[in-house]
Amino acid sequence: MAIAPFEWSSVDEFLDRDNELAELERWWRNTDRTPLSLYGRRRCGKSWLFRRFAHGKPAVILVARRAATGEQLDDFADRLEPILGVRPALNNVADLFRVIYRAGRTQKLLVVIDEFPYLLATTEAQAERELTAIASVLEDERDGSRLKLMLCGSLVSQMEGLLAERGPLHGRLVSLQLQPVAFPEARLFLEGLDARSQFERFAVAGGMPRYLTTVGGKASLREALCEQVFNPNGPLFNEGRAVLEQELREPRVYFSILRQLASGDKNSGDLVNPLNIEAKILSKYLNVLEEMRLVNRRLPVGAESKSRGGHWHLRDPFFRFWFRFVFPFQDDLENGLDPDVLFDLEVAPVLNDHVGKEFEDFCRRWTRTTRAVTKVGSWWGPALHSERRKKTRLTEEIDIVGTAAGKIELIGEARWRNKCMGVDYLAEIETFKLPALRQSTLKMVDTPTILLFSRGGYTKGLVEAAAGREDLVLVDVASSLSEKPSVK
Repeated sequence: MAIAPFEWSSVDEFLDRDNELAELERWWRNTDRTPLSLYGRRRCGKSWLFRRFAHGKPAVILVARRAATGEQLDDFADRLEPILGVRPALNNVADLFRVIYRAGRTQKLLVVIDEFPYLLATTEAQAERELTAIASVLEDERDGSRLKLMLCGSLVSQMEGLLAERGPLHGRLVSLQLQPVAFPEARLFLEGLDARSQFERFAVAGGMPRYLTTVGGKASLREALCEQVFNPNGPLFNEGRAVLEQELREPRVYFSILRQLASGDKNSGDLVNPLNIEAKILSKYLNVLEEMRLVNRRLPVGAESKSRGGHWHLRDPFFRFWFRFVFPFQDDLENGLDPDVLFDLEVAPVLNDHVGKEFEDFCRRWTRTTRAVTKVGSWWGPALHSERRKKTRLTEEIDIVGTAAGKIELIGEARWRNKCMGVDYLAEIETFKLPALRQSTLKMVDTPTILLFSRGGYTKGLVEAAAGREDLVLVDVASSLSEKPSVK
């Protein structure tokens, strides 16, 4: 029985993901029959992506949910009956795979199983047996079928577990991890706003398409946040809590860790005391959050991977915002606190600081794609010995450090402020920061380039200083924010 092309009613609303769509189309055209694993964090747009990809192709989409496996297989049998012309007998998950592979014997067919981990048993031993049975079906049926099978999921650690070396499906899947969109792509969801306003929305919503569209439709950021995020009936009021509670059995400690990191990067020692938790136990919680792609451990440029000087960083801008400004005030908001008051007293005074952290990341990405360097990061370390002896400056930080061939080629500073950047910033870099970097054991070219990024522009004095120097670059922030995304 011929399967009709899949029709998706929202195809005209789909934005971005050109690179990922191209990758999926290459997989579709390839004669290789290896199934594809598409995964990524919740809200990153997987469902829209595979539906856009399936549009116009002979395709079947099956969505798993949190329910007993038998109940779900009955639902899938109902879904497949009108397509196959007969109700399939699905006694287990392996039967489902066998049925869909045989459906592709006479016709090229795309089958998407979304939230695939929900189909598997909850115990590790049972899930292992089910995956082993699925692997056996793949061996028996794959070569005789034209099926293109896509397994999708939002539980990142479980989806990556399917690819693990000792897992039954190791070597039997190709993977495509869907990442949050970067700022150039995020601008597509924020049309009608100037580049500066777009970046402020991005620094709050991060790269999740759903969050971007939710906070992007209002005239002002204040209005968007008060209606969509601070309002107890708003769609994002409980978002941080909901995402964690869907994936974690006991989220309370995770909430506390993320609240601590929302105010800034911290090393493990900075987290132990306020959380009143042992270091070994803390590391287990941090490892789980790292597997969920919510946090990562940042090291200064040049540090060894096992260095103790790393800082834990809350990667997702929306979670950083939510745990800083929503989570601590949820009870107050539910008991009458005016969202406008919360914005005016708690958010507005430090909004530039919050946006500035994401601006630093943006500047590092911009540097990586536009300058002749191979690695870009940040650096922090001891201040000059003379300053430390006087106790006037104990540590130094540099926002951007770029290296090539093992040597530091450039450094940079990024400021998201209304005030123009002046020669005092340059003086601080050359008097304290750059000498402290030279004092370290890192190798550096004789005259590294200095990049300065300032949202508020530059004073006349700094512009004149840069005009006479080849090693000093004042980046046009407005232009860099307005650059179009690249399509590979």
